[in-house]
Parts: sequence; structure tokens; C-alpha cells
Amino acid sequence: MHLVFAGTPEFAKVALQALIGAGHTIALVLTQPDRPAGRGLKLTPSPVKTAALEAGAPVLQPRSLRLDGKYPDEAAQAHAALRAARADAMIVAAYGLILPQAVLDIPRLGCLNIHASLLPRWRGAAPIQRAIEAGDARTGITIMQMDAGLDTGDMLLEGALPIEAGQTAGELHDRLAVLGGELIVRALARLEAGGLPATPQPAQGVTYAAKLDKAEAALDCSRPAAELARRILAFNPVPGATVRLPGLADPVKVWRAEALDETSPASPGSVVRAGAAGVDLATGQGVLRLTELQKAGGKRQPAEVFVRGWNPDLS
Repeated sequence: MHLVFAGTPEFAKVALQALIGAGHTIALVLTQPDRPAGRGLKLTPSPVKTAALEAGAPVLQPRSLRLDGKYPDEAAQAHAALRAARADAMIVAAYGLILPQAVLDIPRLGCLNIHASLLPRWRGAAPIQRAIEAGDARTGITIMQMDAGLDTGDMLLEGALPIEAGQTAGELHDRLAVLGGELIVRALARLEAGGLPATPQPAQGVTYAAKLDKAEAALDCSRPAAELARRILAFNPVPGATVRLPGLADPVKVWRAEALDETSPASPGSVVRAGAAGVDLATGQGVLRLTELQKAGGKRQPAEVFVRGWNPDLS
């Protein structure tokens, strides 16, 4: 098929490469403008832009697609390019810009979104992280016909994955990215053959995956240990959960943890013990064992190594 692709991060790049590998023609790629990255804050292209240029696909990076927005000239240029592409469909994956109705109406078959949840659960910006944080047993990918709402369009195809115990958001992201690429290729094949019926989303079971806020990274040890362990996994690798430990001026990042089947009379946030197995904290309900930590300016370390360089006074 003759396609336009809109996406920005690694999740979207995997889908773009799957479409190229399946033999689809990518007439135009939309992605976010280059952003400063790394210690030198050098302007860096998105993963989608890099993949598109490697494939020889034309790239546009408008800051908005709204003709009545802050960058109307860039939006108008993008609209003109979309019309000139004469695409059968536009595939959208983690693009990061709102698509107004005028854009949704341009492709002959509309715009299809690769969404990283089983809709209508976890509409919104951070479905992978919120699913882990909530303790969901499974998640997946929904291929959706886009409309003007927030992930409210009809469902075209979906595939589910179990959320494995101890799995981080980064690990689940990689599995879902591969599944997303497989499903969009399958969906387009069925669409081309005329066999892809649309199913309205059910009214029951709607939840919203709010964008991650850095303020959420600081662990509130008055919460239950099981909840905190899930949040640590959900915030790995971004933004990274943090906790304050005695003897250290700066918060420590926590990359992995587990809730222990025990209780402690100590006040929440107190260190119960620290050793090779982990740093155990009292919480509002149960004990949280931190097993992978990182001091400010340091490297990630297993608890055994971290504790040797910490030497806390737990008396």
C-alpha cells in the first residue's frame, strides 16, 4: 500500500521498519523536530527520522498540524505534503502531536493508530507504564481507526501479551513494539483484502493513562510495598523511581525491587536491614526490598555492590 507514517520514538521505529520490510511504500514520514540530547545537548533526530532517512523516505518535522495553532505555516506545509502524498492510509504510532480532523480526512482509508494497550483500558499517553503500575496481568496492542477523540476510535485488530512478574516498562515496551509491527502489517493486509471490520470500543472499562510526571518518581513509603515495587518497575527506565537513604545527600534511583512477605514495626521509609540480598525498607504495608540502585552521578549497581560502597549507620 501507499502510506504516510507518523511517529517519533523507538516504539514507532519498529513499526515503520516492519511496514518497509513488508513491501509497503512510505510516501512521507512525519516525526517530531530534533531535540537536544546527551551531555552536550546536541540536536538529535528521532529514531523514526533516522530509520526513514536510511530507507530513503521523505521526512517532515512540523511543530504542529493545527492550521489555527502556534505554527500555522508549518501546519499548512504539512497538510499540503499529506495531500500530495495521495496515501491509501496514514499509520500513526507514538507521534506526539494531535491530528486535527482535517488531517484525519486526507488519506483515502483514514488514519490507523498502533496503541500499546487493550482498549478501552489505558487510553492516553503512558499505557505501558500505567498497566504495570496497576498490577495488570496482561496488556497488548490495539490497531484503531483514529477519530478526533483521545484513543476513542473503532478497534480493527488487537493482540494480547501477559505482563510477566518483575518485568520493567522498558522490557514490556520492546515486546509490544514488535507486536505492534506485526499487527499493523497484518491489519493492512486484511484491509487491502476488504476483511477488516471495525468494532466500536465498549463503554465499560475505560481508563486513562496519564502522562508520567517527574514528581511521581519520588517513592512515598507510606504506601504498600507491593504498590511501590510495581511503580519502580513501571518507571524503569524513565523517569526512574527515587528514594532517600540515610547518609546520602541526594536521592537514590531504584531500578528494581520486590515486596517481601513480612511486616516491620519500623516507621515507613526506615531501613530495616541492608545486605547482599537488598536494602529493605519499612513501608505503610509490608517491607520493600531494593535490589538494584544508583547513587547520583554513579552507575546502576546490584544491592550487594551498592551496600558495600554505602556503609550506612543503621544503629
